[in-house]
Amino acid sequence: MSKEKEYIEKAEENILHTYNRYQIVLDHGKGVRLYDVEGKEYLDFAAGIGVQSLGYGNPEYTEALKTQADKLTHISNLYYSVPMMEAAEKARRASGLEKVFFTNSGTEAIEGALKVARKYSYTKYGPERYEIIAMNHSFHGRSMGALSVTGKEAYRTPFEPLVGGVRFADYNDLESVKAQITDKTCAIILETIQGEGGIYVASEEFLRGVRAICDEHDLLLILDEIQCGMGRTGYMFAWQEYGVEPDVMTVAKALGCGVPVGAFAVGKKAAETSLVPGDHGTTYGGNPLVCAAVSKVLDIYEKEHITEHVQKVGAYLTRKLDDLVDKYDFLAERRGKGMIQGLEVTGRPVGEIVNRALEQGLIIITAGTNVLRFLPPLVITEADVDEMAEKLERSF
Repeated sequence: MSKEKEYIEKAEENILHTYNRYQIVLDHGKGVRLYDVEGKEYLDFAAGIGVQSLGYGNPEYTEALKTQADKLTHISNLYYSVPMMEAAEKARRASGLEKVFFTNSGTEAIEGALKVARKYSYTKYGPERYEIIAMNHSFHGRSMGALSVTGKEAYRTPFEPLVGGVRFADYNDLESVKAQITDKTCAIILETIQGEGGIYVASEEFLRGVRAICDEHDLLLILDEIQCGMGRTGYMFAWQEYGVEPDVMTVAKALGCGVPVGAFAVGKKAAETSLVPGDHGTTYGGNPLVCAAVSKVLDIYEKEHITEHVQKVGAYLTRKLDDLVDKYDFLAERRGKGMIQGLEVTGRPVGEIVNRALEQGLIIITAGTNVLRFLPPLVITEADVDEMAEKLERSF
């Protein structure tokens, strides 16, 4: 039995089977490449589901973590720390929003955002305004609150009853959103680009229309940028391209480039009229170790001009994927922006392509039921894109 097979069997003996994992055991990474325990090299176009935006082994990032680990990793939120102060200041500057709250994950950021919305409405209008409008085919997380606003019945049904007061509208259909507004509505939540749902991009008309609805009815607009944010579209946050500012934004994944950290940021009116001491908290959230990572990630983004790089190489990736759509009949269309892209596959199992890509030394993942999803490290080059396309075609 190979070493890899041995590890997989041992894992299955001990780990609750909630994932159908690919049959490789990854050991280490360097740059935009990963290596398994047998030494095989993989070009990574998944980045840990959009987390490793700086790739693997970035020396500045690694040194920042090592330095902080030697000093202090945890103190709780009963005290201040310099890394938390620095990370919050940089995150606030990057988003242009008013205040930041650090969490342990994207799901926890969603939970906090929902509480902000309900507390804002409760404070201003009393307990009768509590409904939240979410989008069909959306994905916001696996906890009970986040699952309640996730627009996929298959994910929700086994765990019902969930948190009540949620209505669903259709993404990019403004009339559908308007039809769900009642005198009980307090917020609208959506992904600026739907990730798990199949890489669907919000149209400018839709996003501006939802913002106008929120302004008209004094609702909070929550934009989920957990997957599409942190430079992935060529803008620090995808909504910045539209010029449509949310009242609450959630972010995670590439915020810490590998350490477990998320955040929700709030605009002025939500900051002034929502959560107060005693309303929300977290033991580990915003600890010195993860905040040292966040602070260094934001420094590197600025120094290395990551968003400009994504605009350039993301345009090249877009052209390359469009060429594949033109070439292969079973590729229906390309969707996405920058370095969050999807190819819709028809007439053959998308999982089969992913497995064949692994054999070719290429890591890609899926979205929805029939979409190849591309979420590479943001530091890839045009040469990496060419190599990806060659390996992918061999997989076809």
